[in-house]
Amino acid sequence: MPRASPAALVASPALARPLPEGMEEYMVHRVMQRVDVVLDQRLRDAIATVVQEQTRSVLPRLREEIESVVRHAVYEAVAEELASGAPTVSKG
Repeated sequence: MPRASPAALVASPALARPLPEGMEEYMVHRVMQRVDVVLDQRLRDAIATVVQEQTRSVLPRLREEIESVVRHAVYEAVAEELASGAPTVSKG
């Protein structure tokens, strides 16, 4: 079924006639339901795309930061262990 453009719908003589009682509200409700479904999916897709792009751009920097934090935590733990005077294990 071909879809009419919004301009054609406005100019349509069928829509110029008064609608039966309650029909306008029914139509508005149905149109809003359809719009809601379409908007929901399109917004989800758009948000997912933006999140993926941002994640890709931030990932290398995040890896650098995690590596730095882990490296410093290991260095500090080793330094504290050595400074504590813990007995060394000899091979023998």
